Amino acid sequence: MMNQRIIALDVGDKYIGIAVSDPLGVTAQGYRTYKKGTREDDLRFFSDVFTQFNTKSMVAGLPKNLKGELTAQARKTINYCQFLKKRLDLTVHYIDERFSTEEAKQVLREGDVKGKDHKKYVDTLAAQLILQVYLEKIHNEEKKEKETHE
Repeated sequence: MMNQRIIALDVGDKYIGIAVSDPLGVTAQGYRTYKKGTREDDLRFFSDVFTQFNTKSMVAGLPKNLKGELTAQARKTINYCQFLKKRLDLTVHYIDERFSTEEAKQVLREGDVKGKDHKKYVDTLAAQLILQVYLEKIHNEEKKEKETHE
């Protein structure tokens, strides 16, 4: 099992939802939503975040279309993540997140969070959902690997 945290990003044009795993890589917790600034501002901010959680690993959600193809936003996400990867020496993983924002909105509606408050939480919750899917994928791969060696 993992022994290093992973940070997940839900990258939008103005905001980035951020989630972080527990040290064992079992659960994803929402961290915060960051309002993008200049590339240098973003670099300073994310340098601090990755240092705070002592990790060099992140996962980002790629919004694909219904055919599974990369969208314009997915290409922007890859571009942004590659910038962070190069400048902060990170390992980056991508995961299909076609419906994470809609799932996050549904969770907020079911939790009786008022519509005007959704924007405060939706990006962070989307990042948390992206990270939880990724953690479960890793856990299942490790489980299969262990079973094939028994």
